[in-house]
Amino acid sequence: MNLFPNDKYIFDGGMGQYLIEKGMISKGTLWSASALIDENLNNLVLDSHLDFINSGAQIIVTNNFKVRKNTFNENGVIDKFDFANKKAGELAFKAKKQSKKELLIAGSIPTRGVTYKVHQDYNENEVHEEFLQTAKELNPFVDLFYLDVLSSTREIITALDSIKKFNKPALLGLHFKNNFLLPSGETIEEISSAIKNYNCCGLMASCVSPEIYDGVSPALKKQSLEYGFAVNAFINIPDDYELKLNEEFSKQPNLYLGLRKEITPKKFSEFAINSFNNGAKFLKGCCNIMPEHIKALRNSI
Repeated sequence: MNLFPNDKYIFDGGMGQYLIEKGMISKGTLWSASALIDENLNNLVLDSHLDFINSGAQIIVTNNFKVRKNTFNENGVIDKFDFANKKAGELAFKAKKQSKKELLIAGSIPTRGVTYKVHQDYNENEVHEEFLQTAKELNPFVDLFYLDVLSSTREIITALDSIKKFNKPALLGLHFKNNFLLPSGETIEEISSAIKNYNCCGLMASCVSPEIYDGVSPALKKQSLEYGFAVNAFINIPDDYELKLNEEFSKQPNLYLGLRKEITPKKFSEFAINSFNNGAKFLKGCCNIMPEHIKALRNSI
């Protein structure tokens, strides 16, 4: 069955920043996961999904990007790991049901290390088990898995091995640096070669600037899978990003990474349509891309 028979698909935007805008206060360094483990905040997640759906999103991603064992250990809530992943699936599915709209749910399989970095102290068995645990909780609620901001072939293959038992396609969200390579230094060609025997339905440049997507899109166009982007509106993601990760950062990343106010809904829509016209199939917003951005794109299309 082809999940994507149409020529373009609009995803949602950045859940974490939108939850902050709607009033969520991060607990420790949990960021968006705060609204999963605190059931009093679950309605914020539900309402956020619905806002993106009502703005025109055809695919929503579960809100478990920060549900990682390193983060949950750091915050003393490791006993909530499975609960939070399952809750993310349940809330996305509930939003789809309430919307009464035809849409797909992508289960987030996020990187296991520090975001935007190659995973250090890599233990393949432990990483495989964590990916598997995440996928197991999400599986009843999702149509596909979205490898969310991964940074190396090693982690990508571990993730693909962990989810293959569920027989659902994987959309690969790959992070790229300013040199248009993965943080591991690997190329799109190397990734394409490594994943050819897996059930992958597409590649996306994930949580990158519009400029970085433009830089990697020629290589994306040359490989055989459908492709697209998840662009953010941060000013810069510095190389010492991990040194800034603390409770204050988690409450408002924009204070540390900056917000590009010029990426208005109109500008986002123009960028997305131009990308679509140049071959992109998957059009997604990431951090600081809000429902109004998605609505502008949907209205333009």
